[in-house]
Amino acid sequence: QLQASGGGLVQAGGSLRLSCAASGRTFSGYAVGWFRQAPGKEREFVAGITWSGDNAYYADSVKGRFTISRDNTKKTVYLQMDSLKPEDTAVYYCAARWGQVPPQVAVRYVYWGQGTEVTVSS
Repeated sequence: QLQASGGGLVQAGGSLRLSCAASGRTFSGYAVGWFRQAPGKEREFVAGITWSGDNAYYADSVKGRFTISRDNTKKTVYLQMDSLKPEDTAVYYCAARWGQVPPQVAVRYVYWGQGTEVTVSS
């Protein structure tokens, strides 16, 4: 199971750090992705990280502003979000699947967190 947390209300230009904590014996071996869904829009890929943490992938809309990282000893993946914009407002979900490379398509993930809401005011 995955538990996402860290969302909240922040002004434009501010920062938030989201966490995705996994329960179970191990988190190693699982690629993890962050997705977001704004009202009336489809769920979209935001960032992904390989199970080893060696490689990260980002949507063009967040490149240079968001950073994904993981600590497998703590079974947690983080999404550091800086220079937030009102268009980043959404519910953010973390997802995991066995394998090295994180897919950028939501349907390829097996495990999902419950979502954490991020609101960026202008």
